[in-house]
Order: sequence, then C-alpha cells, then structure tokens
Amino acid sequence: MSAPKNTSSISDSLEGLPYERLEEQLEASGVNPLHAKALFNAVHRRLEHPLSSGIERLVPPLQRWLTSQGAPTACAMESVSETPSTDGYTHKYLLRLADGAEVETVQMGFPGRFTACLSSQVGCAMGCVFCATGQMGFARHLSAGEIVAQALHVERQLRGLQGERLRNIVMMGMGEPLHNFEATMTALEILTDNRGLNIGPARVAISTVGHIPGIEQLARHPKRYSLAVSLHEASEDERAALVPVNKKWPLADLLQVCRDYSRLKRARVFFAWTLIGGVNDSDDHARRLADLLRGMDAHVNLIPLNPTEGFEGDAPEAGRVRAFQQIIQDSGLPSTVRQRRGIDVAAGCGQLKVARANRV
Repeated sequence: MSAPKNTSSISDSLEGLPYERLEEQLEASGVNPLHAKALFNAVHRRLEHPLSSGIERLVPPLQRWLTSQGAPTACAMESVSETPSTDGYTHKYLLRLADGAEVETVQMGFPGRFTACLSSQVGCAMGCVFCATGQMGFARHLSAGEIVAQALHVERQLRGLQGERLRNIVMMGMGEPLHNFEATMTALEILTDNRGLNIGPARVAISTVGHIPGIEQLARHPKRYSLAVSLHEASEDERAALVPVNKKWPLADLLQVCRDYSRLKRARVFFAWTLIGGVNDSDDHARRLADLLRGMDAHVNLIPLNPTEGFEGDAPEAGRVRAFQQIIQDSGLPSTVRQRRGIDVAAGCGQLKVARANRV
C-alpha cells in the first residue's frame, strides 16, 4: 500500500499543477513563466475554463500554448447529482470522472463557515467494516487535479447560489488520503496557495485510519495540517475486528508514531472514535481510551455510528454517548461529539459510496 508516484502533468489537468510546476511547464514550452500567474488565477480564482469562455482574457502566448496542449481544466468532471439534506447545512455531490469512475463530495456549513469534504480515492483499501466506502473495496487513486476539482466544484456552487466562499477543507471523504500521499499533498499545496483559493493550512484536516508510513511522511512535510486519526477500539484484537489494517499497522505502533508526530509538529492530534452500541461504547472502553492517550496532546472526537447497508450495528443512545464523553473529559482530555448532519442523504461520516466502482 505504498503511495503512488505523482504524475500530474498538463495531460492530466491544469488544476493538478502547483504554481511552480506550471511555471516550469510554460518555460519548457518557450512561454514566459511570468504568465503563470494569470493562468493560475483564471483556473483557481476566477474558476474559468481557459480553453472555452476564458481563453480570450489571456495573453496571446498563453492562448497559443493552451490550444497546442489541448489541456482540460476540469478533469472532465461531470456533476451527476446534487442532494441537499433536510438539515439545511449539507449538500452531497455525485461527480463522474473522465473514465466513468464516480466519487462523492460533501459541502457542509452555514454562511461564513463552509467546508468541503473531499475524496482522495475511488473506494478504499482499508476495509473498515462499518464504513460504506470500505465496504466498496478499492478501485483507484484520484489524481491531484481530481481532488482539486472537487473543491473548485463546491466553490462554484457557493459563489453562484449564495455569494459565499469555501473556508475549510477536510480530507475525510471516500478513500484513505495518506494511501494516496503524493496526490493529496499536491492537491493541498494548490488549494492552500494564496494565489488561488487561499485555504489556510490551519483550516485543512487530514483523516487517516492509521496509515503509519503516511503519518511519518506528514510529520516531515513543511506545512502543518490538522491530523485526525481513527481509533475506534483500545486493544489490538478488538481494533483489528473493526479496522483490518490494524494487523499491518498495530495500535501500539500507531500511537507511538502519533506521539512522534505531535512532538515534531508541536501540534495536537485529533482521535476519532465511532461509537457502536454494545461494541465499543462502555465505561470500560472510555477508561481504556483515556489511558491510551494519557500524556499526549490529544482531542477525542466521538462519532455516533451512522447507518450503512453493509453493517448491522447501531449508534448508542444519547445518554450512553454523554456518559462515555464524561469519562474522557474527567481524565483531562478534551472531547467533542460530532454533530450528525447529512444522515438522511447518506452524507455523514462513513456513509459515502458509489454504486459503479466496477466501471473504472
């Protein structure tokens, strides 16, 4: 499960080219690299398709270069459907890629605080038993351009319908982002560039099921994004039953690399615990979780289980959730219960999937 080598190029999409790489490609083609600013602005600020309506706004050298390259700037991404939740805060988008693969992207929030939940893969290889994406299996990685294009799609909807803008990015959609490390980092480099959408790195969260090599790479990465690690159980055997990759990357090793990450980055690590009634929601589970994280700069996010077709578990009653959280907080660890939004349209944590992954 090693991270694939990034191969973003003009043949992929302009969205997948960081600013410096765009300058290099222009210079290699004999075009003044200073023109990169105008092209990057057209794609990431004005959200134009420079090969169609926006090309006449570019200088002639850029027009000629784009025409000669024939580069798609939208990754041939087609919006199949948009499904708003009755909660009034959530929209789910089904997006079809050039090869027929489909991914789901979620827009969450309210005026001034909109967040895009982006997918990094078609399906997922991690196999978490209660997660709809994990139940799909793995089809392929997304390119950096395909990840960026999801954020640009959400930004277009916000500007067009509400005059708003995207403020936060969470890599918590379909797939394990650290399994697709290079493409994910390239996409986030583009999305946080102040010449584009300018999402501050502090407003970016990366969720992982415990991909230890990816966490180690992230610890050495120059930017400091928020790290969210899914635990769900406090013992090796119990966790392996819910999260099969625990057999490859054991809990003890995962916690050590999280401690190392927190020390190197001088950053808090967020730990997710999906509460499943009668499985991992007892007082004993809460005490063992608190013991695991003792002495670490950590925050516990509790997520009452969201329903999926492939898993028969249920969320605990509200009183059990409160009791679990109280034990965590009494241990000295901050804790938050994740708000349940978008559940009616299967846009909640662990609910994203597509029906035609086999078309890839």
